[in-house]
Amino acid sequence: MKYSMKTIADKVNYNLIVEFYNMLYLLLRKKQRIIPTIFSIEESIEKIIADRYSVSRFGDGEMLLIGKKPIRFQQQSDMLSRRLIEVIQSQNENHLVCISDSFQGLERYTRRARRFWRTHFYLYGTLWDTYLVPGRSYYNTFITRPYIDFKSKTVSTRWFNLLKRIWNQRSIIFIEGEKSRLGVGNDLFDNASSIQRILCPPINAYDKYDAILEKALEQNKNVLFLIALGPTATVLAYDLYQAGYQAIDIGHVDIEYEWFRMGATHKVSVPSKYVNEALTGKEIALTTEEDYHRQIICSI
Repeated sequence: MKYSMKTIADKVNYNLIVEFYNMLYLLLRKKQRIIPTIFSIEESIEKIIADRYSVSRFGDGEMLLIGKKPIRFQQQSDMLSRRLIEVIQSQNENHLVCISDSFQGLERYTRRARRFWRTHFYLYGTLWDTYLVPGRSYYNTFITRPYIDFKSKTVSTRWFNLLKRIWNQRSIIFIEGEKSRLGVGNDLFDNASSIQRILCPPINAYDKYDAILEKALEQNKNVLFLIALGPTATVLAYDLYQAGYQAIDIGHVDIEYEWFRMGATHKVSVPSKYVNEALTGKEIALTTEEDYHRQIICSI
């Protein structure tokens, strides 16, 4: 059997909950008090390319942690909540705060994505109203999710090509979960001049935050940090920016690229990589790729 009975039951239960709150959202015509101005994916990527800005991204998980609720791969922490609030309300010239552009105009997304965001805003919309800065313009967190949730996927090729220009001929250091393996088995980062890796815990990475930051601060200031580490990346990109580095919270971009290459229509597992959003995405194969192991600076 491909899925266990518990996995199937969890999926059915999740879908019932989402359908219920999605219906309430539509029936009650729930609206956010703050509808932020958010730059497009292209505008956001081009800003990063032009000015070498650093990036911290906020999605549903970061907002849940701000509200002191745990998520699947990060336990709740009062300190993490305070740091995320600090970052989302920060306003620095060379550091972009990115949020979801799903506050209105959901027609461009798949039915699954529309249902998800309506449910999220029904349950947690007051947190966004509390912590967004009124009148401020934000950048687009979907720069790292340019494929799976979009109903029309014709622009995804252009978005991925734009993204590749960010690290073109740059020395990059991935700060990633030990099972993320960014770029392994695909050509997403082939145009970088060099790749190194700092491997971190895939679960509760923020518990090791000081050690991760300390190791990152030992690296050359000319490197580009690309961080795939959940909400820890949101804070880490901000702290590395303040220390004089360019650091981008790159999120799920590598998994999105794998789905793009597959032509996937829903979130599926990738055999050699940890995919927390897929039903069997935690069951991964070991990699023996020599280049990957040579790139590892350390494991934390």
